[in-house]
Amino acid sequence: MKTLLEMITIEMKEAFKAAGYDEELARVTLSNRPDLCEYQCNGAMAGAKKYKKAPIMIANAVVEELADSKYFASAEAVNPGFINLKLAPEVVAEYLNEMAADENLGVEKEKNPKKVIIDYGGPNVAKPLHVGHLRSAIIGESIKRIIRFKGNDVTGDIHLGDWGYQMGLIITELKKRKPELPYFDESFEGEYPEEAPFTISELEEIYPTASAYAKEHDDYREEALHATYLLQNGYKGYRAIWKHIMNVSVTDLKKNYERLSVDFDLWKGEADAQAYIPDMVEMLKEKGFAHYDEGALVVDVAEETDKKEIPPCMILKSDGAALYDTTDLATLVEREKLYDPDQVIYVVDKRQELHFVQVFRCAKKTGIVKPETELTFLGFGTMNGKDGKPFKTREGGVMRLENLIREIDDEMYKKIMDNRTVEEEDARRTAEEVGLAAIKYGDLSNQASKDYIFDVDRFTSFEGNTGPYILYTIVRIKSILKKYAENGGVFDGTIRPAENDAEKSLMLQVVKFNEVIDNVYKETAPHKLCAYIYDLANDFNKFYHETKILAEEDEEKKKGYLALLTLAKKVLETCIDLLGFTAPERM
Repeated sequence: MKTLLEMITIEMKEAFKAAGYDEELARVTLSNRPDLCEYQCNGAMAGAKKYKKAPIMIANAVVEELADSKYFASAEAVNPGFINLKLAPEVVAEYLNEMAADENLGVEKEKNPKKVIIDYGGPNVAKPLHVGHLRSAIIGESIKRIIRFKGNDVTGDIHLGDWGYQMGLIITELKKRKPELPYFDESFEGEYPEEAPFTISELEEIYPTASAYAKEHDDYREEALHATYLLQNGYKGYRAIWKHIMNVSVTDLKKNYERLSVDFDLWKGEADAQAYIPDMVEMLKEKGFAHYDEGALVVDVAEETDKKEIPPCMILKSDGAALYDTTDLATLVEREKLYDPDQVIYVVDKRQELHFVQVFRCAKKTGIVKPETELTFLGFGTMNGKDGKPFKTREGGVMRLENLIREIDDEMYKKIMDNRTVEEEDARRTAEEVGLAAIKYGDLSNQASKDYIFDVDRFTSFEGNTGPYILYTIVRIKSILKKYAENGGVFDGTIRPAENDAEKSLMLQVVKFNEVIDNVYKETAPHKLCAYIYDLANDFNKFYHETKILAEEDEEKKKGYLALLTLAKKVLETCIDLLGFTAPERM
């Protein structure tokens, strides 16, 4: 379906043409003065210079051509040359009924769908998820769902940090504590144990202990670096430990991401890229892209138009070790070979922008990716506490993600029990659903690239621009529809032309859905979807307070109201699904 805005723009183009003016002037926008009109066209102002006429003359001529248009209840030329438009209620109702009959609610799928890989999540194995991992997971999941909703073939990849120095540290600490394990016996010939020599809790304690110790003891640090080298060069005992680390850690990561309703299609990591590094390095040398600079192998990526210095992309350190640049480039080699994507999107902390500028330029310059492959960096800002500094625990440490989720869930449970609207056994499950909405909406309602304040009190409020308020609105609609059905009502009505301002405002808000989705998709901007559903929730609640819905005596009118509510609920539920959360039946 075309958006209603597109349809009325076509109508305006015909009017401009019929009046003798360029149809390109017929750009229609939402009104910035909704008290005066619903849509507006300022094309007459732009045409004044070209046609050497007063803009009001052009506007009047265009309005005259709109006199018989079925689209407008009123079209008015206003000094100095604005055209103010109000839509005909019949047209709005007809459009809404078409939306209701369409399984995609009027959203057109991409005519030429793309193959897209989204790289988001990016946790290090053997470490617990903390609040620093929240934004990548939440933003990436929403963007993945939005792009997929438009009909593209989308693959989400967690891209684990599973191959670096932290692995050497864990192996070294484990050897110090349990030297008798067969992994450290070079003469061991049998099968290594199937069960890991540590639990997830022990693993999460081993790494920080080893990291702190290495900072104070150079010999220990050197041993850990050597262990990393042996692991990366295939030493079988260390590979066996690595597999244990992966199994234990990934099982725990999956459990925590599941609580966030974040679902990755691929659980690949830096280790998967290792096999591609030797050939890639050889190619960069053979084709003359890479050269040695102070012992390190680098590719120059600076361009003449750069306003600030862009350092070379470092492929290998002077000791021959690989870096993030190396593994990210090798991962692109792997993605080209296995998936042939049209676009790769990275949802990463914005402070890593320089790294990705270097990697993207290097990948394009050297032919690692095709010239037409889009490489997109979506950098996000920091999640801060009320003090404006990065979010911490009350004791000043980095908060574990599961603790943050628990804190939010407990707060929601308390509020739900205070309201006494849900049975106690259902309250916990409801609190988890509403808590997740509080966290995700609290994050996604901010522009991704901006830092924001994570305010538990505000995010868990049932009033204002919050996830719980959106869910409360959906639950309210569900309650009305359920009550109607329980009293024997049959949902066989169609949406009727609006009879009052509150009803029309709600209709006009629902109508915007496919236009908003297209905009959110083009700009990769989930915060605009949040802004839309907040406006939609407000318009519904105004309509609800001003209209006797179930008490309406005219049965056809009542059925029309319920058809509108059913569509509004579908739109809201589709939107929150794209944001990554769901609504309970009751709150």
